[in-house]
Amino acid sequence: MFNKTIFKLLKKFVFSSKRDWNKKLSKCHWANRMTVRTPTCNTTFSLVYECEAVIPLEIQMLSHHVALATKMTEGDNSRLRLQELEALNEKPLQAQQRIVLYQARISNAFNKKFKERIFQKGDLVLGVRQPWS
Repeated sequence: MFNKTIFKLLKKFVFSSKRDWNKKLSKCHWANRMTVRTPTCNTTFSLVYECEAVIPLEIQMLSHHVALATKMTEGDNSRLRLQELEALNEKPLQAQQRIVLYQARISNAFNKKFKERIFQKGDLVLGVRQPWS
């Protein structure tokens, strides 16, 4: 699944010449890490490094996120860091709970398409054996 996602991203990043795909690979990888995932409602980066990434453009343009962080007093900053540390243990747990709920939702949607069939002894059924099973 990861390779398929990276391939789709590369198609979007590489326009005219397909020869420079290796130069765009790191950007595709970064974009993949910074995309919010539906099951966890988090980015892969934030789950791995336990913080949100700040891109250089946000620092140059002084985004709201950076402006709030730089205009805090030392005490406010300390309290915020303490709150973030307390929330660190909750984030992976919340992500896991969201994954379970997402999987249940997907499973229910998938199972709605099928109706249960009950076979009696003596009923004829077709058995197909696949080469990979």
